[in-house]
Amino acid sequence: MRRNRNVKIVATLGPASDDYDMIRALHEAGADVFRLNMSHGSHDEIAVKHKIIRQVEEDLGSTIGILADLQGPKLRVGVFAGDSEMLEEGAAFRLDLDPAEGNAARVCLPHPEIFAALKPGASLLVNDGKIRLKVEDCGDDFADCTVIAGGVISNRKGVNVPDVELPLAALSDKDRADLEFVCALGVDWLALSFVQRPGDVEEARGLAKGRAAILSKIEKPSAVERFDEILAVSDGIMVARGDLGVELPVQNVPPIQKRLVRKCRSAAKPVIVATQMLESMIESPMPTRAEVSDVATAIYEGADAVMLSAESAAGNYPVEAVRTMDNVATEVERDPTYTQIIESSRDAKRNSVADGIVAAAREIAETTNIKAICCFTQSGTTALLTARERPRVPIIALTPLVGTARRLALSWGCNCVITDTMERFKMAVVGAAKAARSEGFATENDQIVVTAGVPFNVPGTTNILRVAPCDERLIFSTDPE
Repeated sequence: MRRNRNVKIVATLGPASDDYDMIRALHEAGADVFRLNMSHGSHDEIAVKHKIIRQVEEDLGSTIGILADLQGPKLRVGVFAGDSEMLEEGAAFRLDLDPAEGNAARVCLPHPEIFAALKPGASLLVNDGKIRLKVEDCGDDFADCTVIAGGVISNRKGVNVPDVELPLAALSDKDRADLEFVCALGVDWLALSFVQRPGDVEEARGLAKGRAAILSKIEKPSAVERFDEILAVSDGIMVARGDLGVELPVQNVPPIQKRLVRKCRSAAKPVIVATQMLESMIESPMPTRAEVSDVATAIYEGADAVMLSAESAAGNYPVEAVRTMDNVATEVERDPTYTQIIESSRDAKRNSVADGIVAAAREIAETTNIKAICCFTQSGTTALLTARERPRVPIIALTPLVGTARRLALSWGCNCVITDTMERFKMAVVGAAKAARSEGFATENDQIVVTAGVPFNVPGTTNILRVAPCDERLIFSTDPE
């Protein structure tokens, strides 16, 4: 299904979007990738959604990516005798390992790893930062705090620890079980929560064993500080602005978002901007102007994808939310300013033959009457490098591997086509011409640019470029064997 835009849309599935008709409607409205939130739903329920997505894919002849978002470790306080307490600003409050019910003076925090990492002066944030505590004294089983920002604290509210790198793995026992389940099911991407260090990503990659690409969620200050290292071992990135905006001052998030998006593009790795993009559409059929501007900003920055969470998972207007995002993306990409911004931020560094080939393909396409860049790709790398160039003409990613095509559904501008395995470059050019015509990108009278690697079917060998007619009779009559 051809889109009239390059940026991709990720839609989260949930109670509002769990049957065939709704999932198909979301895809037809513009969703390119579906997110399965492993924090909610049993394995049986996840399997049903996965099966429906694949059925929609088959029925519509589309390529749809599936992203499984692992929950990660959840840090929560215990319970209170009265279910909740009011914490006054300036009051003393203790967190400890005592499982007894809490009161206005203390509550259990059943995470010894937190106490092991805390130092006096550190901050603890409860209930998405609504309550802020400052650690005055701490030990292996307690933290005596001063309430800096008070409010009602209730049972099992989440705790954020922004100032220290916690000795916690990004994968809990639940996550490991979920990872194995969704990899066996056949998802395309794994979103890894609570990433603090490159080793978290490497652990997940070892468990995935190549069955899914690894996307690191950047939601902690330590991940921002070590971003270059994390990016190097990740296949993609999600700028998860929810927790990031809790653990850091909110005004820090926009410049961080801009920096991370640019670094991902430079590395030719897809990046999703996520969280509260059209939050008001959970209950309203119309977004706010600020939300529209937020989505537009991410697109102007060059993000590969923008994401809907509760808007499509639990909201009253899931299809309208996807359609709104589609409309915003289409309008932004028509703006000449968008092209100027994207091209001015292009990274000119060239380190390999493949870099040079895709840069040349983009230059040729933009300076002549070329209708599309067709890249044959085994692992997806050629398509990702081409997408990094952000060409003005469409990218057609041709691959014999359905898994590669589905992973590329997340990447900017990639229109994925499943093709036969190729052994000769001439037949690859013919296949590219047929795909460009059948997908509506060109006619017999047009020309395309074709890139590939010879020998074929060897990842990372992009080394050839050809300007070709879309009429294969001309290819056979003019090309040498």
